Amino acid sequence: PLVYFKTLSVSRDFVRNKQMYKCISQEELLVLIFFKSVPSLRLTLCSFNFKEQSWNNRNLSSVPLDLDVRLRRLDLSNNFIRQLHTLELPYLEQLDLSNNQLDLISEGLFENLVRLEQLNLSRNELNNNLGNNSKALQSLSGLKDLDISMNGLSDFAAEHYLRNKSSLNQLKMTGNALTRLSQKLFTESKSLRAIAIDDNLISEIEEGTFESLIQLEVLNLAKNNLAHICDFKLRQVKFLNLSRNSVEFFVTHEDSGLYRLEVLDLSHNKLLYFPIVPKMNRLHYLYLQNNMIGSLNSEAAVVSETNSLYSEIVGEKIAIKNNLHSNWRPMPLIYIDLSYNHFRSFPIETLSLLLSLETLNLSYNCLQSIIWDVRNYSDSGPLRQLFFRSLKHLDLQSNRLVYISPPFLSALTQIERLNLQDNSLTNLDDLCVEFAYLGTLRHLNLKGNDIKMIQPNTFQGTSLVSLSLAKNPSMVMQEGALEGVQTTLQSLIISEINLTSSRLLSLPCMPALTQLNVSNNLLDTIPSSLSCSPLREIDIRHNVFMTLNPSLIRALSTNLTVMHISGNPFNCCDNRWLMVLNETEITVPDISEAECFTRVRNLTVTEYLMNPSLYCSLHTKAQEVHFGQMIIIVLFAIVFKYLWMYTKRKKDMPLSNLSCCLPIGKSLFLKLMQSAVLQLEPVYVMSALSRVQQNCLSI
Repeated sequence: PLVYFKTLSVSRDFVRNKQMYKCISQEELLVLIFFKSVPSLRLTLCSFNFKEQSWNNRNLSSVPLDLDVRLRRLDLSNNFIRQLHTLELPYLEQLDLSNNQLDLISEGLFENLVRLEQLNLSRNELNNNLGNNSKALQSLSGLKDLDISMNGLSDFAAEHYLRNKSSLNQLKMTGNALTRLSQKLFTESKSLRAIAIDDNLISEIEEGTFESLIQLEVLNLAKNNLAHICDFKLRQVKFLNLSRNSVEFFVTHEDSGLYRLEVLDLSHNKLLYFPIVPKMNRLHYLYLQNNMIGSLNSEAAVVSETNSLYSEIVGEKIAIKNNLHSNWRPMPLIYIDLSYNHFRSFPIETLSLLLSLETLNLSYNCLQSIIWDVRNYSDSGPLRQLFFRSLKHLDLQSNRLVYISPPFLSALTQIERLNLQDNSLTNLDDLCVEFAYLGTLRHLNLKGNDIKMIQPNTFQGTSLVSLSLAKNPSMVMQEGALEGVQTTLQSLIISEINLTSSRLLSLPCMPALTQLNVSNNLLDTIPSSLSCSPLREIDIRHNVFMTLNPSLIRALSTNLTVMHISGNPFNCCDNRWLMVLNETEITVPDISEAECFTRVRNLTVTEYLMNPSLYCSLHTKAQEVHFGQMIIIVLFAIVFKYLWMYTKRKKDMPLSNLSCCLPIGKSLFLKLMQSAVLQLEPVYVMSALSRVQQNCLSI
């Protein structure tokens, strides 16, 4: 026992286990081991390195007694503790009491917790017994992180809990009942760096509430009832979240002071205009999605209305200058999200001011065409050309685009990724869009545009490495459609376009292609020309493959690592390709979903591979001609010949009747051949013959 004791160690994972355990001394442990009387309770050694305990979710109604005084972290969350009394834990640094039913804290509870820095009291009932509870927290002058979220706190209660918090750096008051923030709220917590007061009922913020917090960097006011930001003055804040309010406008009065703002989130509001941000700022990320910007018909109207609003707020009688453009021009923005707004025209002039802009999201708007509606400096002068000099990613998905003007495409001098999914660019030629202007374009998404035809050299001049033409069911790709990019393409998606194997054969050799998606088509063979591509992933799901070429599988396996095959009517007994696939290192993620048929029933491929001989014991004889099979084939030939000769004699018979029967006869022949190979029941054959009789009664 002594040797065992010396080598015993306790891991943190064991300490944090959710089973009931008992903390015992070293001497007690030795006695228990010696007498072989270790109880069924989980035992934890109270070693000198013991620093934390978790009593999370133990159905406790009070704090456990005899806690180790050396504890530094204590988790009592998710219990039923209603009252707290004195804690003698002088080394404790972190205490989690979240999600209890706590409504009464003894006044002297925290007096001995001199090292406590993090306290989580969220999801309790601290709006009750405010006098005792707030006095108890006043003794925690060294507290750095406090979470009092979801306690139903009123404005008055919040002020009391924040008294004597001079060291507090982070404060969370999410999900309370605050309606108004007064300038007295943070007078005794001047060291705050991050504040979260989201999901309250705040509709008013008194001037001076945050201005005095000179170290404040992160401010979250999302999910409140704020309607107007008339004069933004928080120079020190770097990250400001005002999303999911009712903000109609955001205005900063012009001054020469530097603002440290880097991220501004105004999404999910009621903005009608672009925000007028501080002129001198460090703003890199601007989130304006899910607003009402662009409701006016033209960009000029939007700019004019924004400037009129600014003049009204600052007290100018008339708009002296273009304040919106003046403040946006020096902004070092690299990302802006304008999705889910009401834009009917592309705000070319405003967005071209953003010289550092790399990513622009204008998806889910109301754009029908992008025309070069740029005002000239003079009526007689040439068309004024603007440029998006840094723009690399442009998302125009789910608009109503039918046309994009060449001058606009020429302005995208650095574009790399263009998303045009779910628009109406039906003709990829001079009438709709010319990709030849986009020499830097590497990724293009044209999914769901109802494209009718792709002409030769459509993508000539681009640098495409990935192209999606999916979900264009009427699309025809003419020979040479991929001319110019066939040597650079690495990813090609041509799913859901009703592609047949004969049309797939027209694809050129693509020596750089590593990913190919041809799912949801009508393919029954994979052309051997694909072997010239170093494919690493191929998706052939939901086609009409009955078998695959084993030689091609073996050739592709040199590079191929992933293959998707489910949703095809594979023939289990034509399984050479499957055996080859099983021998390679190719991963088939959907192997459990793939099915194949036998003469007995349909099987999952996984089930079939467990015992192939059980279901295809006659497979080796399937290629021989049996007597019964000969009878079926000869009988069909005689019947078909008789029908042919009979129709020859009936010269007055309409040709439509004959044309009706011939395709059915061809289909029947294929089914009879399949029945011969798979030795199906005669009932299947008779059923097929009866369908011919029903469809050719006129004969």
